[in-house]
Amino acid sequence: MSRLSDALAHGEFVVTGEVAPPRGTDLSAMTATMALLGPHCHALNITDNQGASLHLSSLAASRVAREMGFEPIFQQTCRDRNRLALQSDLMAAWTLGLENVLMVTGDDPRSGDHPQAKPVFDIDSTQLLRVAAGMNEGHDMLGRPLKGGTGFFLGAAMFPEAEPWDVQLERARAKVEAGARFFQTQAIFDIDKLARAVEAMHEVGAKVIAGVLLLRSPRAIDFINERLAGLMVPDAIAQRIRRAADPVAAAVELATEQVIAMKEVADGVHIMPLGLTEAVPQILDQAGVGL
Repeated sequence: MSRLSDALAHGEFVVTGEVAPPRGTDLSAMTATMALLGPHCHALNITDNQGASLHLSSLAASRVAREMGFEPIFQQTCRDRNRLALQSDLMAAWTLGLENVLMVTGDDPRSGDHPQAKPVFDIDSTQLLRVAAGMNEGHDMLGRPLKGGTGFFLGAAMFPEAEPWDVQLERARAKVEAGARFFQTQAIFDIDKLARAVEAMHEVGAKVIAGVLLLRSPRAIDFINERLAGLMVPDAIAQRIRRAADPVAAAVELATEQVIAMKEVADGVHIMPLGLTEAVPQILDQAGVGL
């Protein structure tokens, strides 16, 4: 059983951190980030060509995290691979000792750095969860037995603040039915909407790890509002950062407040540092959730 799975099963408030692999083969910055985040997290979520832009594969970077002694969450998108490649990579992940997998459909390539790339989207994240759950049972997506199955702890993404909520709820429930046992959310700014989502997921047996995005500058807020589909920083929060004499200090203070609030509602927090990795230990310590 993975550390993340065990902690959630025992009701611990978990912490996960986001790590982006490099655009290249120099691992120094990535391993430095892992070294900073890893001791404070139950697991590190290794992104898969985030923003539909070129990075080292999540599979390779997840293995690096494991070799450093940290538990990775291997992120797998449906955007770039067909069902053959997705199943092949899942088998590879298990043989490399990766136990946690987060399934996402993926951003449209037109929004990334290779807009001419052909999108695959052979199957979506809900279908991929069902495929991985079948591999856990010892068969491929055609029902044929595998010579050695898997034992993944399966996760998915959810968007508690997206509307209409009924549509989001239906999608999340379908993911649980397909095999998801935990969710990592998009950045949360409305605790009441988070509570609504957590209650609904607990009813169907899934855990919710709430997203905390470090809003390090007005420029970062502009990027989020303009480039990240489905995510918008509320004006009151944006103005708090824009008007601050020290935006970084304001971002750390805000994130600390969010983690404290989420402790009362969610099963954990997922920290997305946006370049403020060195501030994460301080945030967790001040919020009283350090390991």
